[in-house]
Order: sequence, then C-alpha cells, then structure tokens
Amino acid sequence: MPIIRILTEPELRQIIPLDVDAVECTERAFRALAVDNQVEMPPILRLDVPESRGEVDVKTAYIPGLSGFAIKISPGFFDNPKLGLPSTNGMMVLLSSQTGLVQALLLDNGYLTDVRTAAAGAVAAKHLSRNDASIATVFGAGVQARLQLQALSLVRPIQEVRIWARDHSKAEALVGQLKLEHSVRVTAFADPKEAVAGSHVIVTTTPADRPILNASWLEPGQHVTAMGSDAEHKNEIDPMAIARADIYVADSLKQTRRLGELHHAIEAGVVASDADFPELGHIIAGGKVGRTRDADITIADLTGTGVQDTAIATLAFQRAEELKTGKMFEC
Repeated sequence: MPIIRILTEPELRQIIPLDVDAVECTERAFRALAVDNQVEMPPILRLDVPESRGEVDVKTAYIPGLSGFAIKISPGFFDNPKLGLPSTNGMMVLLSSQTGLVQALLLDNGYLTDVRTAAAGAVAAKHLSRNDASIATVFGAGVQARLQLQALSLVRPIQEVRIWARDHSKAEALVGQLKLEHSVRVTAFADPKEAVAGSHVIVTTTPADRPILNASWLEPGQHVTAMGSDAEHKNEIDPMAIARADIYVADSLKQTRRLGELHHAIEAGVVASDADFPELGHIIAGGKVGRTRDADITIADLTGTGVQDTAIATLAFQRAEELKTGKMFEC
C-alpha cells in the first residue's frame, strides 16, 4: 500500500530554515524554468473571495530530474489580522514524478511559501544588485518584510535597514523586532521617498493595489525587487519605473505580462505588450546579461512560480527522509 509522509509546520521549520541551501534550491529552480524546455508550469489557478479580501492560488510545476512535483494551495485572506489570525496559510502535496502517487503532505500553513519567496528575493539581489549593496529599504511590515531582509543578508553586506509601511506603528513594531535579530542599524520611516533616497536595494512586500513606489524616486545604482504583485489587481510599482529601468527581469515573463508589475506597465501604455525581457533564470544561467554598470537601475518582478514550490517541497521531502521526520500514513 502507498505510504505518505505527513509533515507539520513545526517539523518543517526545523528542517527547512531560510538559509543558503534554500536560496540555492530556489536559484536552481529559476535556472531550470528558463533553460529546460521540458519544464511544465501551467498558469496559476486563482479563486477570489472579495467580501473577505481573500484569494486562493493553486500553483504547480514539473522539473525534469526531480523525483516529485508539488501542487500548492495558498490562501491569502488579508483581513485575518483583525481576527487575530495570519493573513496567509496553505499546504503542499508532493507527488511522485514516476507514478503520480502522493509522497508527502506538507501542512506548512504557508511557511514553505514564505521561505521560497524570501529566497527568490535573495536570488534576484545576488544577480542584479551591486555587489557592495549595504543599505536596504523594505516596504511593508509583515512576515515577508522580515524574511526578505533575512534572505538579503545572506547575499549582500547589509549594514542599514529602512522600513516603511502605510501603518507607521507597524513599521516601528517591525523595527523593534529586527533590532533583536540583526546587529545593523534599523529605522522606521514615515516618508517613503525619504526611505528610498540613497538606498541600494528596495524590496516591496505588500498587497497594494496602487503604486507605493514612485518612478521619480529611483536613483542610479538602485535595485528594486517587487514581490507583492501576484494578482492582476495588485500593483506596487509606478508603471513608469519599468520604462525607466536599465534592466527589467521577470521570474516568468509569460506570468508578469499577465499579473505582475509588467502587466500594469503594459496596460498604462509605457511598455509594448510584446516587449521582450530576460527572465531571472536566463541571468543565472549566463544566457542573458544583468547589471553591467554600478549606475544601472534594475527591477526584478517576482510573481511567484510553481517551480519554486516544487523545488522547496522536494528539498523538504529529502530532508525529512534523511532525518526520519514526520508521521507515516498508509493508505
């Protein structure tokens, strides 16, 4: 009879920290997506629940060479904090690439998504930001804001962190938390323009449906990672920023044309609908060129891909088997 390994969030937190291995796992997934024409990644399936400010995304991908592929169910209900509940949760199912049988049920409550999303931010910064980038600005004050900083610190020598959020009290609360976790200067800014001025890396981590980062604020040498625009109505970056950037990079160009920041630039008429741009995997593989000058303005548009989910779920399953973690269920 088939045996399924069941892992809970606390178990997954023990075996899959946000570390260099998670970043490298995500990096390999992006590379495969860009260069392996046998990768299968269907469009995201999304269900909206507008009366509750909710949405549910279903993502999946098959990557040749991996023993399994993940199907992820990822709800985001953004009024939940008012109820004392997290805004995101979810689970992943890992199936065998050979038989289709379920190998593992990962009851992560969105933890693995948080890790692979933060890891993607690190990959983008590693390949697109200046090597000496030391000042980071984060828009948002939720879980992903904290994790993006943690991931960024794995690939760049961050010495100063600036936090801006629409609710300044939340920004201040996050600053207090970050000061306990990092030995760097951390400050909450009330003015987003001031938070951006002189920064080297800017990361947007919000569910905003209208731009919070103005194109005119960007300065030569800055890198922007936008990771909140994972649905058609979400928009964190002024569309003119895409046109102004020296280098724009998508996680999946097909996807960002449909629901990323690029989607809004196309709708605004500042970028042609058929304009060609490199994907992050092309930069990683060396097939396309990323930053070439310290003065370049670079933008990474991260909408979240199924290959990231398959990669992190496979890593979790491998670690669980090695460590004999989780419960075995015979069905």
